[in-house]
Amino acid sequence: MAKRIEIIMGGSGGQGVVLAGQILGKAVAYEGRKVLQTQSYGAEARGSLARSEVIISENPIGFPAVRKCDILVAMNQESLNANLHYLKDDGLLIVDSTNVQEIPETKAKIYKVPITETCKKMFGEATYANMMMLGVLTKLTKLVSDETMKKVIEEVVPAKTLSANLKAFEKGQELI
Repeated sequence: MAKRIEIIMGGSGGQGVVLAGQILGKAVAYEGRKVLQTQSYGAEARGSLARSEVIISENPIGFPAVRKCDILVAMNQESLNANLHYLKDDGLLIVDSTNVQEIPETKAKIYKVPITETCKKMFGEATYANMMMLGVLTKLTKLVSDETMKKVIEEVVPAKTLSANLKAFEKGQELI
């Protein structure tokens, strides 16, 4: 692992990017690495831009914000447009191809994954798209083990939705 990995997950309020960032951060901490997770979102509860930042480091984290990210996850077009300039040239871009139609020119490695479309086919709604996205992210990056990620999901999500959340996570891994 690099000394420091910076990640931005962006989407609309209600897509679960804040929860996804919290789960990723907790999983990294469980595996014994230093991690910092922050989030920002608009005043509206749903629909405004939401962003979760996760910084993973072997060393203490002195500056608590992403300057240039190694990984950008964009769950919609607006978040891609707002955050692409943070992505390093040699970075990794993961987009939900259901909600992102246009990817501006970038030197980053791009993965287009139909997360929301797949989620709606499986569950009839997009509620678990964030867990599917975490499955995609985990499979592509190996930042944390599948076991640790599932353990944190089990701790964080309500018992009544646990099965669906885990199925969505696993389906995300299958999409890669």
